[in-house]
Amino acid sequence: MWLVFLAVVLFLLILDLGVFNRKDHEIGVKESLLMSVFYIGIGLLFSLWVGKILGQEKAFEYLTGFVVEKTLAMDNIFVIAMIFSYFRVPRIYQHRVLFWGILGVIVLRGIMIGVGAKLVSEFEWVLYLFAAFLIYSGVKMLFKQEDEADIGANPVLRFIRKRIRVTRDFHGHSFLIYRTNPRTGHKFLYATPLLMALIFIEIADVIFAVDSVPAVFSITTDAYVVYTSNIFAILGLRSLYFALSAVISKFHYLKYALSVVLIFIGAKIFVSEMLHLVKIPPAVSLGVTLAILAAGIVVSLVKGDKEA
Repeated sequence: MWLVFLAVVLFLLILDLGVFNRKDHEIGVKESLLMSVFYIGIGLLFSLWVGKILGQEKAFEYLTGFVVEKTLAMDNIFVIAMIFSYFRVPRIYQHRVLFWGILGVIVLRGIMIGVGAKLVSEFEWVLYLFAAFLIYSGVKMLFKQEDEADIGANPVLRFIRKRIRVTRDFHGHSFLIYRTNPRTGHKFLYATPLLMALIFIEIADVIFAVDSVPAVFSITTDAYVVYTSNIFAILGLRSLYFALSAVISKFHYLKYALSVVLIFIGAKIFVSEMLHLVKIPPAVSLGVTLAILAAGIVVSLVKGDKEA
């Protein structure tokens, strides 16, 4: 099953960079939406494979994890847009940065989920810690004010610039280049702003994974379901970014719906314990999650029209 999953992901990555985006070009809204539909379709089709091999219950858990991760990733779009804006990354090179970023995500999420699965299997109480953290995150999200981050003041950026030579300008889609010192004739390796943007996108994903990984573990403790739902949800994020970066601000109430989803996912573990239930059926969890998120989208659209 792991080989099938890895083969599908490898095929998608080769198809993406080797066929769809072999040449650097600006991705428009239409192309972005078509690619997003393609990736979402692959992610949903994979649930049939999970259901066939592991059973219907696991398929529902996979779908719930897929939906939650996809929605949590929406916040990441804001951050990616800020990173590209700060480093002034031309739209023609943005997809390449996001493509290589996904390779880092596959590795980093694998490590985090592997550690999480080991902790849950060894110490069952860690699951309740995850659940409590989700409830805290959901409540915090309800009342948190949206402040724009100042990337220039980020200590990581200052640390990198003190230790790595960084060019001010872009050199095509290169992340690293060699420059010759005119006085000594020695060549030195320089990072370009594209590499800086890539590093910050990877850091942003690690920060967002702190919420998303416990969220999926609160849905299922099956490492295969957790990892595959995470990766398939993120794979389409790169394509969806180009369509949503311009309109995501219209879905203002989706944030509140997502906070309720996090509280629900965390609380159902404690409710199951208090009511002496084995667990809330995955189909019920999926239905409630979809209903809450749909309500957030509808309210955003209706309120947005009235305000306009």
